[in-house]
Amino acid sequence: MTRCLRVARGTVLSPNGLTKRKNELMPISQKLKALIKSAWDDGAPCLLATQGPNGPNISPKGSMVVFDDEHLAYWERSKKQALENLGHEKRVCVIYANFKAQRDGVLDSGFLRFYGKAELHEAGPIHDAIFKMLLPREQTHVGADTGIGVLVKIERAADVRGKPLP
Repeated sequence: MTRCLRVARGTVLSPNGLTKRKNELMPISQKLKALIKSAWDDGAPCLLATQGPNGPNISPKGSMVVFDDEHLAYWERSKKQALENLGHEKRVCVIYANFKAQRDGVLDSGFLRFYGKAELHEAGPIHDAIFKMLLPREQTHVGADTGIGVLVKIERAADVRGKPLP
């Protein structure tokens, strides 16, 4: 006879056998926060995948930061295809790909995915808070003064193998 494991709807079974609510995210480690903030300078910029009427788009976002344990954020200054797509579809995927970090043993997997929904902040306290988190290079870049703060509410995140984030 086969044994079945019954879990409540909205609950997932993690690889270690523990259950947690699907929308319950683990805190993002200080190590990962630092890696994402320095991703551009490390040669491993975060990539933002969006979808719009003209198809998908993938854009490097050198200003990506961890806003808090539930959000990523970046500064939209180019105002091109990614922004246009966000006007049609708020769901996004942010990819952090740093094979060197994996090879050097800093991360088990150097390929992380964050799935969520984007909110645009053209002014106000969240706009200002995102700007304050940016590295000076991003704060002084051409177009920074008219940029839009984008907050991505993380709905799920995992490495490329589906394991929880480090």
